[in-house]
Amino acid sequence: MAARPAAGGGRWVSVTPERLARWIDGFAVRHGAVATTVTDDVVRLEAADGSVAECRVPFPPLRGDLVGHASRERTVGVLLVRLGGYAAGVFTGARLVASKVGSRPVHGRSAAGGWSQQRFARRREKQSAEALGAAADAAFRVLVPYVAELDAVVLGGDRRAVAELRGDRRLAPLFALEAEPFLTVPDPRRGVLEGTPAMFRGVRIRVVETGSGPS
Repeated sequence: MAARPAAGGGRWVSVTPERLARWIDGFAVRHGAVATTVTDDVVRLEAADGSVAECRVPFPPLRGDLVGHASRERTVGVLLVRLGGYAAGVFTGARLVASKVGSRPVHGRSAAGGWSQQRFARRREKQSAEALGAAADAAFRVLVPYVAELDAVVLGGDRRAVAELRGDRRLAPLFALEAEPFLTVPDPRRGVLEGTPAMFRGVRIRVVETGSGPS
């Protein structure tokens, strides 16, 4: 359960649905009685010592209690794109039921000048277009057939590469189901794709402590 600093103070932690009830109980044990404020997308826990845990509701709006909502088995499409690589998958809960992973070569930038640089730039542009086209084709073939069953689509990789795909009208039904968080991942390999449920199923919590106990 890695933590990272949060803008405005405190830190972010991500807690799996299976551990969420225990985490909330532990927060109360460490910081005192908890008052809860609930909205569609945030459950705010304020403890007796002033410490606060803001739990971002996964796949809002909230339906029922937070633990039950987070634990519900969903069918989620995942599309990861970086220039030269892509991974598309459909998950039921944490189980991968359909997928396609691939890569296309895209050469780095050239330091040469003149005509050689222009020719290199044109070749790189062509390679980039082909790589993004392959990613769009994979998303269409793997994810679109499941669109009627999907609760959400989670995107990741490089934001600029993903943005290039938004103009593909075949993928409009997928982008209409887009849900947070955007997954910051390395080159989309199969192992990276298989690890994404731990990221998109987790409840992101901003913890701001005034007491001395760790969270």
